[in-house]
Amino acid sequence: MGKLLLLNGPNLNLLGQRNKNQYGQKSLQHVEQEVKAYLQSFSFHLDTFQSNHEGELVDWIHKANEEYEGVLLNPGAYTHTSIALRDAIEAVDVPVVEVHISNIHNRESFRHHSYIAPVAAGQVVGFGTNSYIIGAFALIESLKERES
Repeated sequence: MGKLLLLNGPNLNLLGQRNKNQYGQKSLQHVEQEVKAYLQSFSFHLDTFQSNHEGELVDWIHKANEEYEGVLLNPGAYTHTSIALRDAIEAVDVPVVEVHISNIHNRESFRHHSYIAPVAAGQVVGFGTNSYIIGAFALIESLKERES
């Protein structure tokens, strides 16, 4: 069974409580369980981690290089500010798929730019919490491409 990592950045621990019109009603734990169940059907184990601290997310990306085949990452607001996360992703040899619940491209202008996208295997935005499932599918496909 392969191992994947789901990383969630700042404020995602408040899913289901924070701005439900934008982010939906599901808690982060509920979303994590949905993604775990989906990936189990493809024989992948999923570990999850959420942090409001940039350095902890960087550490987990470094760890992913040694322990995981790929990463699903919702960097939250760090999408638009973190060169450190961008550099960590560029430095590792595992695919990272960037996911966002909302469509960052039709929100406030400061959210339109992603430092992560240029070094990610791909980006999924705007499908609510289904963005995680779509991202998981994309990550599996990216891994298949690497194998061939």
